[in-house]
Amino acid sequence: MPKALNISIDADFELMSRLPLIDVRSPGEYAKGRIPGAVNVPLFNDEERAVVGTLYKQKGKQAAITKGLDIVGPKMTQIARDILALANNGPVVIHCWRGGMRSGSVAWLMEVYGLTVYTVRAGYKAFRNLSTQVYAHKPWQALILGGKTGSAKTLVLEQLQANGQQVLNLEKLACHKGSAFGSLGEKAQPTQEQFENELIWWWKKADAGKPIWLEDESRMIGNKVIPEGLWNLMRQAHLIHVDLPLQERIDYLTKEYGAFEPHELQQAIERIGKRLGPQHMKEAISSLQNGNLRRTCEICLVYYDKSYGYGVAQRPPETVQHIHFEKIDPLYMASELVHASRHLLKDGND
Repeated sequence: MPKALNISIDADFELMSRLPLIDVRSPGEYAKGRIPGAVNVPLFNDEERAVVGTLYKQKGKQAAITKGLDIVGPKMTQIARDILALANNGPVVIHCWRGGMRSGSVAWLMEVYGLTVYTVRAGYKAFRNLSTQVYAHKPWQALILGGKTGSAKTLVLEQLQANGQQVLNLEKLACHKGSAFGSLGEKAQPTQEQFENELIWWWKKADAGKPIWLEDESRMIGNKVIPEGLWNLMRQAHLIHVDLPLQERIDYLTKEYGAFEPHELQQAIERIGKRLGPQHMKEAISSLQNGNLRRTCEICLVYYDKSYGYGVAQRPPETVQHIHFEKIDPLYMASELVHASRHLLKDGND
């Protein structure tokens, strides 16, 4: 009978990324953080894992294994069925926390069924260890798309991606648009661990020979923190700042937030109330309640423009380039940004 092939997350990433990936850790471990694309087929549930772990500490390995077999025995048929359905007669990759007995035992079971099975050396722990090295592993070139609130930067990034540019959409991965209004229309944010995992996965697939476009962000996106390695890379990169007329940005925001309920918008305004000041907050809410969303957006932009201007001022002036546009046109803006970026990258390599 063939033995499961042990693979490395780093060296064998391409293989791992295209095969069905089975995570046999407990549901609680999986919910906290997982390798993107992995499907949870747990060997133990959370309570069972705790029982086996406690027994291992108190009475040793043999007692823990015996208890584990008692628990898993009745489940083996269903575990096999679940994995067979995912495998579709092809090879699979199985991992646990650190490439130990859980993944090894499930791999053995599936080999009995005739599957080709790969196990991950050091398991999920090895994947997590990539977070401290992945951003410094290659000579990355990053380009930061900046612009005041209401400049449609997300639409421009999407157009850049449609045009074949390499784009890392941090707000999409964080499920948050990065402001007090950022949670509107978004699903719940992932755990910090999972946010980092999604970034690792994206970065491992990225082409180091192509520049990476990112939106200019604060270190926090909602309650998610951009990892230090990526943050340092972003702060050292060229910033291309799109300048648009105030009224154009107000038009965009009025349309963007007009789809939300007034009480949701009011709650967001109240979250920045101290920074707006009591008088401006009162006027913004009053305008909102009177159906004048344009005026509400205009008031809030006073705060956001000042905040964004402060952030840009912290960057070395030679790394910031401004491009003026008369209106929001993602197709045209993306084309001009690519043209400008070629000059920046060429100058940077001279």
